Formats: sequence, C-alpha cells, structure tokens
Amino acid sequence: MAEELLLENDAKISAHLTKSLLAVAILASFGSSMLYGFNLAVVNSPAQYIKDFYNETMIETYDWAPDEELLTVLYSLTVSVFAIGGMTGALLVGRLVTKYGRKGTLVRSAVLVFIGGALMGFSRACRLPAMVIIGRFITGVHSGISLSVVPMYLGEIAPKNLRGFLGLVPSIHICLGVFIAQILGLHETLGKEEYWPLLLSLVVFPTTIQLMLLPWFPESPRYLLIEKGNVHATIAALKWYRTKGNIQAEVEEMQEEQRSLSSVQTISVRGLLMDRCVRWQVITIVVVNIGMQLSGIDAIWFYTNDIFKNAGIPEPHIQYTTVGTGAIEVISGMLGCFTIERLGRKSLMVGGFLFMGFCCAGITVSVLYQAELSFMRYISVGCVVGIIAGFCIGPAGVPFLITAELFKQSHRPAAYTVAGCLNWLSNFTIGFVFPFLEITMGPYCYLIFSVICFGVAIYTIVIIPETRNKTFVEISQMFAAKNKILEEELTPNGHLKLAMMNGYGTTDHHGEK
Repeated sequence: MAEELLLENDAKISAHLTKSLLAVAILASFGSSMLYGFNLAVVNSPAQYIKDFYNETMIETYDWAPDEELLTVLYSLTVSVFAIGGMTGALLVGRLVTKYGRKGTLVRSAVLVFIGGALMGFSRACRLPAMVIIGRFITGVHSGISLSVVPMYLGEIAPKNLRGFLGLVPSIHICLGVFIAQILGLHETLGKEEYWPLLLSLVVFPTTIQLMLLPWFPESPRYLLIEKGNVHATIAALKWYRTKGNIQAEVEEMQEEQRSLSSVQTISVRGLLMDRCVRWQVITIVVVNIGMQLSGIDAIWFYTNDIFKNAGIPEPHIQYTTVGTGAIEVISGMLGCFTIERLGRKSLMVGGFLFMGFCCAGITVSVLYQAELSFMRYISVGCVVGIIAGFCIGPAGVPFLITAELFKQSHRPAAYTVAGCLNWLSNFTIGFVFPFLEITMGPYCYLIFSVICFGVAIYTIVIIPETRNKTFVEISQMFAAKNKILEEELTPNGHLKLAMMNGYGTTDHHGEK
C-alpha cells in the first residue's frame, strides 16, 4: 500500500509553497511563537497597575504597606520569572518531542497557556498576587517549549528550498506578538487599570484557535519515518504537505539519513556535548544563541521609553512612538522572511549583526555628544530603530532555523535543548546585569554589545557554511573537515561513509565494521 502511494504520481518533486505548508506554519506560530512576543511586551504597559495591586493586597492581607523598593522587586520578579519558566520549558523539549512528536508536543503543551492565562486573569478577583507570578512562570514554560519545537517542526516538514522561508515565519509572529501587546496596552484600548488582568490573560485566545485546528495536520514526516518507522504515515504526510509531485526522492533522502544512524534513539544532551563529530555544530549554536541575546536587543527593548524621553519626545507621545517601533519589527521580520531564500542564512546573519554593531556604537556616540549637539538625540532614536530592524531581519529567527539544519534526527532534540537553555539563560542574564552595567559604564556599555555583534558576525563569516537548499545529510558532510573526520572515512566521491556520518553510526547498513 505504501509503495502504491509513493508511485502514484511520477511527476517531478513539488518544491512550491503549498496551502497546507503555509497554513501549518502560520497556525503553529500563531498559537505559540506569537505568545512569546506578546508575553515579552505585555507587562510594560500595566506595570504601575500591577504594583498598585500588589500594594493593595499586602495592606489588606497583612495590614502593612510595602515600600517602593519591595514593590519594584516583586514587579521585577513578575517580569523575570517568565524567563525562568522558559528555561524550564527548554529543558523539557528533548524528552517531549521524542515521546509525543513535534506536532503532538505543541498540542499537549497548549494546556499550560490555559492554566497560566486563567491564573493571571482571575488574580485580581481572588486578591492573590502569587497567581500573577505563577501564571507568568507557566506561560514561560510554554514559550520555552514552543520556541524550540515550532522551528523544529517547520524545518522538518519543509522542502529544502523553502526551509528558510518557513523557518522565519515564527520570528514574524514573535514581532507581531510584541506589536499586538503594544497596541492593546495603549490607554485607548486595554491600557486601563480595570483591564490589566484581561490584558495578561488574552494569551488563551490564539492558543484556542491553534488547538482547534492544528490536530488535523500531520506529524513531521521525518519523525514518522526515522523515529517511528511508519512508512505509510510518512508518505501520507508528505503528500498532504506537497499535494502533488513525486515524493520518492524525499523519502529516499530520509531513508539515507535513517541508514546512517546506528540507532534511531534520541541521544542525550551529554551525548551531544561529548560527540566530537558534531563539535563545530555545537559550538555554532552556542555562539549564535548567546550572541542573539547578548547583542543588546533586550536592553534596547527595556530602555526604549527612556531613550525616547531623553530624545525630547513628549511623555504622552512616547507610547505611540514605541508602537511605531513594533510596526518596524513586523516589517523587518517579513523582509527577512521573504529574502532569506534569495540571500541565504549567512548573509542575513552577518548583515543583521554588523548593522546592530554599528547602531550600538552609534548610541554610545550620540548619548555622549547629545548635550553639545541637539540633533544627536534623534540619532540615538534612529540607532534604536536600526538595532530593532537589524535584529528582526536576521538574528531574531536564523539561529532557531540553523539549529534544525546543522543536526540530523537523533541529535536535533538535544541540540534544541542546549540552544533553548542558552537562549533563555542569556535573556535572564542581560535583564539582570544591564541596569548595573549602565550605572557602572554609562553609555559605554553599548560598546560591549557592539563588540559582541561584530564578534558573532566574524564567526559566522569564517565558520558557518551556507545551508540554503541543502539536505540535512549534505550539511553534515560540510562540517566533516572542521570536525576532523579522517580522509579514509570518506567515500571516493567525497561523501562521508554512512557508518561515520556525524558520528551517529558504528556500522554501515551492510553490517560492516
């Protein structure tokens, strides 16, 4: 039966963007990645209302009024606990995607959003500040899971010539989530004291739509074939996503990868870190994921209002200016998505980090000289916009995409666990350290971000190959020399023997040692 399905159409392989592929990319991102962006920005607008709520409940419960410092600590905990939840979720990714699959993990983790949203939505009615903090933690766990699983799922269902486009769809939704949170946080919408619990709990609506529709889409074909060995379901899933054309070549490419694995069991994080044959792939995801967060983007987002205030923008207009930067994020994300298959991953990464590096240096210069030259204030605003735009074009989404591309099936979940943990840990670190860094170094602290951006750009130029339109096996072969795979381990045509591919096998498919 499987063979009949496979040979049903002997036309050429369809590499076009089908409605099914686009639908699942948007749906998976809409109910997961967009929530990450939304939760990053949603607490900014009601900050004072949340502090007032904490103050009121402490007076009611303990007959004691906390000072401003304690309220600030509680609010900071409310903001930062989201990153702690994200790190927790990232640690669970490897085990979840192996047991439940990529789509299955997204569907099952949706329950976390409903729990977290309900806690935050009813917190004021129950007069329990802890419900806000716990709700933020739980939604952080969901974001930590989905931030890794969505690009993994899309990377595995996409044909190789569309992996870049589909891989950046989640980053557009992250930017869109930030923008929606900024719009809904305006005083004219939900940015009023009585609406802040509703604003925080709105995360349940996108997830509801995702939960109604996503289960109807197939699981990742690579997961079905390589890890589950279900050829019939694999072919059916491929035909769903391709709709027409001969999918035999894709199945054969998956089977080649499957034969290169001595075991289809997913390896542990320790096994990933100890495997010398994927050493440079691991170093690459460490560099790009840490660099993505330590580029200064989180500090810029956190202090955007202060920079705009120092630039002379009237206080009532600052929130609208901030919304304008959110719109630029969405446009920049779309620009990166629609150009990545033309320009390549490497170009977007290098261009984005270099542009951010120059803009970070520009902020330092403009702040130092804005007292003498009034126009420098507007230069600093332009640099903030430039950093956000540069980040959203490339560095915001490409690291998640290439994490899927640099590893084959058995190593991919562990790679996403490492990448996700480093991402969230760096996010938490920069949020915690930056205020002290700014006090100590003043505007010179942005030079540190500039150096990091230039460093990641140089690493990308020197080390990371262009993975556009390459199969996962071909990408593994590109790292053979860097990982010091011996020449005798290569076949005459320059390909790695299946036995040694990425260090996954100890015997080839003929059983030879």
